[in-house]
Amino acid sequence: MPHEPLVSTTFGLRQLRYFVVAAEEGQITRAAQKLNLAQPALSRTIAQLEAQMGVKLLQRHARGVTLTPAGEELLDKAQNVLAAIADVERMSQSLARASSGTAELGFLGTSPMIDAPELFTAFATEHPEFHLTFHQLSFPRGSTLEWIADVDVGLCFACTPHPEIAVETVRTEPRVILAAKSHRLAQREEVTLADVLDETFGGTDAALEPVRAGFWRFDDHRGGPAPNVTDDRATNPFEIAAVVAAGGAIAATPASNATHALRALTNVVAIPVVDADPAVLSLVWRADSESPLIEALATCARRLREKSSNERTPGSAGASSTHKVEAARSANSRR
Repeated sequence: MPHEPLVSTTFGLRQLRYFVVAAEEGQITRAAQKLNLAQPALSRTIAQLEAQMGVKLLQRHARGVTLTPAGEELLDKAQNVLAAIADVERMSQSLARASSGTAELGFLGTSPMIDAPELFTAFATEHPEFHLTFHQLSFPRGSTLEWIADVDVGLCFACTPHPEIAVETVRTEPRVILAAKSHRLAQREEVTLADVLDETFGGTDAALEPVRAGFWRFDDHRGGPAPNVTDDRATNPFEIAAVVAAGGAIAATPASNATHALRALTNVVAIPVVDADPAVLSLVWRADSESPLIEALATCARRLREKSSNERTPGSAGASSTHKVEAARSANSRR
């Protein structure tokens, strides 16, 4: 009789998952907390896996656990197995949604109905046969492919390019800096890149999506990391705003985001950066997707963008972009 595969049952997959978490955390207690599991239960499950395989996988010591050579070999394979299973599950859910004319859109921070109301209003009017659901995502870590893994399509500013990701621009808009009223630039009506590139910017967690993290510090204009960055490890816009409000740093942001921030932060101003490349708000999705809904949504975004471009007068920055900068200036003046 052929030997039954190790992961042929749900219990086998659970064993692998528990082992992977324990190995990644380096401590049974911390891994058990992450898994919402009692520590003895986790220890027993890993011991059962070791007994089933006939090798020691984790070496226990006073500070936690480390991988044995066999454990190191298994960890790589187990991570690949679990990632593949997760991909299959996500794909099946996405296909099921596509077959029923629905899709899940993930967004970061501000609601899509605030960031791009014209797009979603037009889409709902033109395609009543489709239905979008919305899901707020945690701040992007790793690649674009990773942070949109649990949704069908994402909406964000400054996404990191990825060969397996398709992108459709929704709109562009000016960039501004947020600064505390105590900052030396706070009284300026506008600034240039030369005025701000050497300023101190807020630090961010190293795991954040690189292009988006650098976007807050004008890395795209500097051609590299900012020379002056605080020791903060912000992981979301609220933490970055707190660093700015404390007076320790400035941050770059799309003009529309600044208007939202100024409503909550009474000691912060927004200053247009007149020669900065615009912020780009985009739809992003897996390039191999065959969802008619996503295709229709991207087509709608393209048509609205082209219409807006045709309506602009030669040499203008666009009515909506100008309005966003003026809104930020108006918010400053009311303080």
